[in-house]
Amino acid sequence: MKILPDYEHMEYRDVYTCLLHRYRHILGLWQPDIGPYGGLLNVVVDGLFIIGWMYLPPHDPHVDDPMRFKPLFRIHLMERKSATVECMYGHRGPHNGHIQIVKKDEFSTKCNQTEHHRMSGGRQEEFRTWLREEWGRTLEDIFHEHMQELILMKFIYTSQYDNCLTYRRIYLPPSHPDDLIRPGLFKGTYGSHGLEIVMLSFHGKHARATKITGDPNIPAGQQTVEIDLTRRIELPDVENLCNFNELSRIVLEVHEQVRQEQQQQQQQQQEDRTEDDEGAGPPTEKVREPGNEEAAALKEQPVQFVLPVGVSSRNENYPRTCRMCFYGTGLIAGHGFTSPERTPGVFILFDDDRFGFIWLELKSFSLYSRVQATFRNADAPSPQAFEEMLKNIQSLNS
Repeated sequence: MKILPDYEHMEYRDVYTCLLHRYRHILGLWQPDIGPYGGLLNVVVDGLFIIGWMYLPPHDPHVDDPMRFKPLFRIHLMERKSATVECMYGHRGPHNGHIQIVKKDEFSTKCNQTEHHRMSGGRQEEFRTWLREEWGRTLEDIFHEHMQELILMKFIYTSQYDNCLTYRRIYLPPSHPDDLIRPGLFKGTYGSHGLEIVMLSFHGKHARATKITGDPNIPAGQQTVEIDLTRRIELPDVENLCNFNELSRIVLEVHEQVRQEQQQQQQQQQEDRTEDDEGAGPPTEKVREPGNEEAAALKEQPVQFVLPVGVSSRNENYPRTCRMCFYGTGLIAGHGFTSPERTPGVFILFDDDRFGFIWLELKSFSLYSRVQATFRNADAPSPQAFEEMLKNIQSLNS
């Protein structure tokens, strides 16, 4: 049997049996269990290594910049028929680690030498280093007091997980030719929380953006935005669009229509149940509800777009033309995911790789840009498996 180059004491059979076959179940995309913050881990085969790369959004507010990534662990053969797991966390090089495959869609990592994570300057040096890597700046550069508190809170919370982490498998959303745009992962601006990763998926007449990374207000796994693809919103001309009250009036009219229709549906369901109890009447013809194929069929010339005066945005470099807009709702909540509620807003489709959402109640704008990285071993085995995955990650942080 041919001997592997650079690993003269190993045979191909050993690499397959002790490395590739043994750890095949951890290849693909995963979400670490880090409380409300979540994350995105991609486990890949890289030469004679299996490496777990943590994907991080670009530094706020540069949403169009590429993703950043850093290695969290690696697995390779140090000697015949024995795979070695190494933790890559910290700045002192690879060190001894451990991986336990709990079940097919869940595994955990543990560092056996956490002293390698510590820095000579203590926690203060660790915090400043983390801040430069996470935010690309120093604490002195951040003048907003609330933002400073959120950053410090995240550092303290996530530091507790530097020795042991559990990961749960996530899938990329299935795509359909009738989708408004190609579904997938996007980076989005979330005010003082910085940039976060969301997953855009299509579900008949609705589209949803689910948080893959989150924050203390809206944790990872929650549905941050839901778009009703049957309720197109025609924006006023640019002059009137600058007036927030005008845009608010248009959206709230649609919001009231939705509320009334939902109320009528509930009443109808109650009446139907009463009729069922008393005896079934003649069958009623079911009217087909429009899906996202109607939305996808709308191919129009881009129209001018500008944010209304008074709507805040982390990134002023947003597109000045858009294709179309739809009514939607955004999830807002207090700290600790208290009193969550869905509030009306506007979904703006700019192009195939960018969309936005105006949060009426917050008078805020989020800009989303597609993650351009390619991920292998990340497709759901079935649409049902994808839906089940969404329910699971939502329930973990509810």
